[in-house]
Amino acid sequence: MRDENLDAETRAGRLTAWGNALLSGHAPPDDAAAAVVGRDESHRVAGLPGDGPEERHALTWALGRLRALGVSGFRLALPVPGHPLGLTGPADFNQQAMAAGQAALTAGGPALGLVPEVEWYGPPGDRSVTVLWRCSPVREAPPADVPTLREAERELAEGLREATALLARMDVAGAGPEALRALESYRRRGHRELLAPGYPPRAVRVLESAQRISALLTIASGGHGAAVSASEMAARNEVLRPLERTTRRAQVAAYNAAVDERPQASPH
Repeated sequence: MRDENLDAETRAGRLTAWGNALLSGHAPPDDAAAAVVGRDESHRVAGLPGDGPEERHALTWALGRLRALGVSGFRLALPVPGHPLGLTGPADFNQQAMAAGQAALTAGGPALGLVPEVEWYGPPGDRSVTVLWRCSPVREAPPADVPTLREAERELAEGLREATALLARMDVAGAGPEALRALESYRRRGHRELLAPGYPPRAVRVLESAQRISALLTIASGGHGAAVSASEMAARNEVLRPLERTTRRAQVAAYNAAVDERPQASPH
């Protein structure tokens, strides 16, 4: 089941960020697990190395087990059909991640991937969520199409200029208060609510920019402004599609920065 709030934050993103904070010593286990769970009812983990088919573990225990196995970090994947962003294979794992729209892959230790299986229950207006993380072996290979933070920051700057110009041409800004409210909600989130302790400031900047463009894309693809015909909407979405790809690439680069931008030890 695809996350209902993918553009803002994914469950795999929380697992990546707070798993990295835990494994780098910037957050205690209980705090990290609570941040991953967020407002969900509970998170369990299945399929860890050596597990039986019916075994389920609490998230705190599972993170400790992964650390004992030698896992030193996590990377985020945000794949969509035709763009396996952040994935390494094999095909069956990629299909699971693609269906969910997200996954977290381990760095160091055994090559593993975790995909959230989300279950909603309860009446409308009072629904709760339980999550089962399915752990599977993955290939040890470079993640697909993930830019560096520097590359992502440059791409986002160009993308934001393009998005702003596009929305102005299509009179989306003329929709007025809605556009301003959406952008202001992203600004109010602030640095302290993004990522997790231990991340470099550039990663926070890149993620903020990615989320700001996501807000613009949501407005532009929602039928606001002057372009109202089917053909005009199709043309608008065709122009916006590359910006959506840029935004997802930047989000992955930001979440992966705790691993990919880690300072290298100096040789003795």
